[in-house]
Amino acid sequence: MITGSNRGIGLEYCRQLKERGDEVIATCRSSSPELDELGVRVQSGIDVTSGASVLKLKKDLAGKSIDVLIQNAGIAEFNSLSDLDPASVTRQFTVNALSPLCFTHAFLSHMVKGSKVVLMTSRMGSIEDNTSGGSYGYRMSKVALCMAGKSLSIDLKIRGIAVAILHPGLVNTRMTGFTKNGISPEQSVNGLLSRIDQLTLNNSGTFWHSNGEILPW
Repeated sequence: MITGSNRGIGLEYCRQLKERGDEVIATCRSSSPELDELGVRVQSGIDVTSGASVLKLKKDLAGKSIDVLIQNAGIAEFNSLSDLDPASVTRQFTVNALSPLCFTHAFLSHMVKGSKVVLMTSRMGSIEDNTSGGSYGYRMSKVALCMAGKSLSIDLKIRGIAVAILHPGLVNTRMTGFTKNGISPEQSVNGLLSRIDQLTLNNSGTFWHSNGEILPW
């Protein structure tokens, strides 16, 4: 199951997983023609910040086992110090950090020993790697998500559930303004799926780049 799956990295996750024969549940606030064309199960109308929305999804998926939960939904609002917006910072915390944690908690009953949780974070959530400053809300929310992932990896180990904390790389998507300096969604997801496939309880809680590099906290 992939959240935020109607475009960008989420859509590419759905495409590659479908192509390799996996059963895919794609959740999103609203679908897209590209997602509808894939032939995966689409659960639209799902807002990760809405408790009622998540509970509705649980009801729709009653009795359904989830092998891999990919928390991909997120927003980026790049606040500088000169235009700091507390409401924007709070909004990014809610979507990027708190909602993935609550969503994971809600679906633990659908997961079994051997299941995996994947949190899509960012290198911008690395404190040691921050050499440019700015982007307060986004950076802070991704640090919080990394910490949530680390704690989940410890708390879920007894259940046999492993957790990956993944940075996709700089990817040419709408969120990055389709930067020409980025890699393609195809290349990014190809690497991300390798990290997920190699995830075990022994390396659970690791902060990885999609290319396999272990990133600093």
